[in-house]
Amino acid sequence: MSRGGMDLPSPSVEKRDTDKRIFVNRSLSLEKIKFYGFDMDYTLAEYKSPHYEVLGFNMVRDHLVEIGYPPELSKLEYKADFPVRGLWWDNQYGNLLKVDGFGNILFCCHGLRFLKGEEIATLYPNKFLQLDEKRVYVYNTLFHLPEIYLIAAIIDYFSKHTEYKEVKDGFKYKDLLMSYTSIFQDVRSAMDHVHMKGTLKEKTCENLEKYVRKDPRLPQLLYNLHAAGAKTFLLTNSDWTYTNQVMSYLLDFEDAPYAGQNWRKYFDYTLVDARKPLFFGEGTVMRQVNIETGKLSVGHHIGNIQKDAVYSGGNCDVFSKLIGTKGGNVLYVGDHIFGDVLKSKKLKGWKTFLIIPELKDELNVWTTKKDLYDKLQNFDGELADLYLHMDSSDKKRPDVKKVKEAIRDTIHKMEMSYGTTGSLFRAGSRQTFFSSQMIRYADIYSGSALNLLFYPTFYMFRAPAMLLPHESTVKHDGRPIKEAEETARGFRLANMFMGSSIEGVDRGEEPGQSHDFDDDEESSEKSNESSH
Repeated sequence: MSRGGMDLPSPSVEKRDTDKRIFVNRSLSLEKIKFYGFDMDYTLAEYKSPHYEVLGFNMVRDHLVEIGYPPELSKLEYKADFPVRGLWWDNQYGNLLKVDGFGNILFCCHGLRFLKGEEIATLYPNKFLQLDEKRVYVYNTLFHLPEIYLIAAIIDYFSKHTEYKEVKDGFKYKDLLMSYTSIFQDVRSAMDHVHMKGTLKEKTCENLEKYVRKDPRLPQLLYNLHAAGAKTFLLTNSDWTYTNQVMSYLLDFEDAPYAGQNWRKYFDYTLVDARKPLFFGEGTVMRQVNIETGKLSVGHHIGNIQKDAVYSGGNCDVFSKLIGTKGGNVLYVGDHIFGDVLKSKKLKGWKTFLIIPELKDELNVWTTKKDLYDKLQNFDGELADLYLHMDSSDKKRPDVKKVKEAIRDTIHKMEMSYGTTGSLFRAGSRQTFFSSQMIRYADIYSGSALNLLFYPTFYMFRAPAMLLPHESTVKHDGRPIKEAEETARGFRLANMFMGSSIEGVDRGEEPGQSHDFDDDEESSEKSNESSH
């Protein structure tokens, strides 16, 4: 039991092993899902860390040196314990920021130096920054991890180099000014070059075993979805040539359900070069891909979508019309909080399944270091106790210095358990910006798409009760609050069972259902009953 609060009974789903679980933000019935869509990179194709990040880091670093950055930068080596996705880059001051869901700054890093509280307050009034796309860039994906450490290391290099003078908006070297914005743009462009025009994909395909994790359960999962009557589609930003090589590798097993057949047998529809999140808006021209040459057809594809064909580009509206869905019966599985989950949920109403490969490490720290979280809860209770018997007439302040220092020390230890930049989800008791986006836009989430194997295709995912502070810190002891009885609403609440009846629901005077289950759950059940 939490201090002053209560714990709810653990749901039965917790009986599953932690690494096999799917976690729920909003209730979702798999029985109503008719289409399962999958991203490829970091979803079906899980890249091995840190090997893949090291490969990308070295390529981007070397490209920057090639275009004119100091040769000394070629000595930089990737440090896997530094970056965490979800950080913000601030072009104005050249800082990396970790923020909560409201824009409150949890830490600020200039290069590899973490600023103290008073320094943060000087740059950011009230230690707050609004998300402004002209000023802020959010590192949302796992592809960003090498980029995060590289830009931090570059800023650190220039900050410490005696020939570079740090000025208000960047670094000055003789008659040359390198603004924070231009450094950011150079690193971003180098990253895009390596991914789109460079040899990253080529090097990956030369040694797929080293860089991509292969699991024999993947073809079984896709087969099971088909066997249950659902349709599947692959929707990836990767090009056809790369997609074909990676998916062939991932689904090639001698004992797989479709062994010896083309990997596209596992999907009803295949779309490459999707350019998400643009796909969920205006999109691009949809063209059919020649699977032998990789060339695209000329003009728009306006015919029916063919099962064994491969298409490039397009947009969600056209695709949805071609496959016959309005969106509510689609579950899209992806790792990109913005490109895969936020846009598909916000613009099209798709059900969303966010893949978070970091979850395994996060849970490992959570379970092994839970004593730190318990200490933090206890310190919060001690702090509250110091004020317990005080009211507005008290003038003598309690000595809270030691407790506050203990809270800061405990939070710091918790953060360092996850790595230099801390947890993906929280800083102490405060949730990160990534965490708030995940809760808002991901219906369900897990460390691997393969965890769908451990749930029947008619499973009902039920979201746990999310208690508000006035619920989590007030005991259920059956006693009403005295003052509440004197209010009009309090009188109604005290007597609500006296007048409630099914007739009130029939007359429309009382709500009959709160949609606590998935949308239209009741009508779906009635439909199923009538069909038997």
